Amino acid sequence: MGELHIEVIVERMSREFNVRANVGKPQVAYRETITVPVKAEGKFIKQTGGRGQYGHVWIELAPGERGSGFEFVNRIEGGVVPKKYIPHVERGIKDVMASGVLAGYPLVDIKVTLYDGSFHDVDSSDIAFKVAGSMALRDGVRRAKPILLEPIVKMEVATPEEFLGDVIGDLNSRRGQVNSIESLGAIKIVRCFVPLAETFGYATDLRSISQGRANYSMEFYRYEEGPQDLAEQLTVKVGGA
Repeated sequence: MGELHIEVIVERMSREFNVRANVGKPQVAYRETITVPVKAEGKFIKQTGGRGQYGHVWIELAPGERGSGFEFVNRIEGGVVPKKYIPHVERGIKDVMASGVLAGYPLVDIKVTLYDGSFHDVDSSDIAFKVAGSMALRDGVRRAKPILLEPIVKMEVATPEEFLGDVIGDLNSRRGQVNSIESLGAIKIVRCFVPLAETFGYATDLRSISQGRANYSMEFYRYEEGPQDLAEQLTVKVGGA
């Protein structure tokens, strides 16, 4: 549903049914990734009165191509980490990736190679290696120069020529990048790329700019690195929470 549809429905809820709603901006599906390769160690040792816990791994993190997702490589040789524990190492890594390290958003486009470690005949367990894997990834990501990725949309705006300057100026203020401008009779077609976070409220603003005569459409394009101030802002929010 478009923004206008939402505004109408919220107004009807209040007027016809006396039901009020809290309305805010949708949350943006940011992502996190790393920019440099690092090696990291995860060691979980816990001694209690009886049997303890022991899990120890070394992993290598490397940034992947944009959109490549997650790749886990097992390069353990000589049984330094028994085969039965390796899936649990991967599970611990995936758990951290789901919640991220930088600002609480999922980690993507990363390759993790498990290449070394150690175990204890008595104290090693599934949970110990799962925790060791999560500890290694968390430590590695923090040192791998993590960045925030934001979703970019491909937008097409159709506007009468007389409003073209105002439309482009507004797009620039939203960190938009104009790709092309074409003519279709008296109408100008502006094709551009805009961060999704900057598009909220655009329908209302475009109507105001063009006296209701312009319209637009958009679709997801790809994830790109977000500005540093945005990453700092989101990181502060998570830290404060």
